[in-house]
Amino acid sequence: MSAIFDALRRWPDVEAPDLVAVDAADRLILDESAERRASALPGDIVVINDSYGALTLGAAHAGASGIRTHIDAITGERALEANASRVDLSGNFRSVPLDAELVNGARIVLLRLPRTLDALRDIAGLIAAHADPSVVVFAGGRLKHMSVSMNAVLRENFGQLDISHARQKSRVLIARAPRDGRDPTPAAAHVDGLEVRAFGGAFAGARLDIGTRLLLENLPDAPVGGTPDDPLIDLACGTGIIGAWMATRYPGAHVHSCDQSSVAVASAHATMLANGIEDRVTVVRDDMLGARPSASASFIALNPPFHSAAAVTDLIAPRMFGDVARVLRPGGQLWCVWNSGLRYRPLLERAIGPTEQVARNAKFTVTVSTRR
Repeated sequence: MSAIFDALRRWPDVEAPDLVAVDAADRLILDESAERRASALPGDIVVINDSYGALTLGAAHAGASGIRTHIDAITGERALEANASRVDLSGNFRSVPLDAELVNGARIVLLRLPRTLDALRDIAGLIAAHADPSVVVFAGGRLKHMSVSMNAVLRENFGQLDISHARQKSRVLIARAPRDGRDPTPAAAHVDGLEVRAFGGAFAGARLDIGTRLLLENLPDAPVGGTPDDPLIDLACGTGIIGAWMATRYPGAHVHSCDQSSVAVASAHATMLANGIEDRVTVVRDDMLGARPSASASFIALNPPFHSAAAVTDLIAPRMFGDVARVLRPGGQLWCVWNSGLRYRPLLERAIGPTEQVARNAKFTVTVSTRR
């Protein structure tokens, strides 16, 4: 097994250099589930939140087949595919959205605990609603990211919860006897004239975070673009608030909203439907702007993330700025909000072009950069 793990890589490596492709929590989940997995039939095993493929490929290497796996981030999904090819295990799993098909009839679930209780509640409810009654869930993580509240969330949907001994600062929660399951339902809120929807784990939930609010308060009255061939772009859209705001404030404007997170894309879809603007807003799951042609956009709005998994990093935004520069037409504009302490302005100047400060408060800065 160690030889398999040594071959695994993250994707892309620059997002957070201190993260590894396999950690002690992955190893503990596999060890705690080994006896149960030994008698698994094809299709019995489901893997959820497998960051780069360690759980999926660890189980496959031990003989499992027909594994269904779900990774929220498209970069993690691509890492799994690349790693599977690297260790010749590509035919042993398939990627499935976070829905009933993923867990229907599952007897074993290997789960990396998500960062938020709302995300865990959605996952636990889905498993309890659709998995086999004999299902056992092995939910593990690093102790620094776990809380006692996670135990309570799992007990909402499972009649028995056991807790492993800690090992290398990791622990596994083992849940059995599913009950009271339900499919995920997005939280709903009315925010500044918009309907906002958020599934568990979506950034900021069903509310408007203060950085995005500052950006919206300062967007131009009449941006260039907004046609079907040149839509206004909401990059890293989260729950879709910026895209929905543009579609409702700019009459007739067409918007392209994208995010690498599947839960964000599902939330944004629900937000557009709730506001009745789904005919003018395209929501896609994408690694930054990978699906957009070069020199094809006149206007992009961005509140760049600064997390990769549980790690805080300032290395995601520069990659985004580079892709923005590729997609913007000469003279096109990026309107960006960022934590002032990150001092992104020199990066924006180098990657895109002349950058002006539009607004600033105690914590955030809004800039407009014009493609040179």
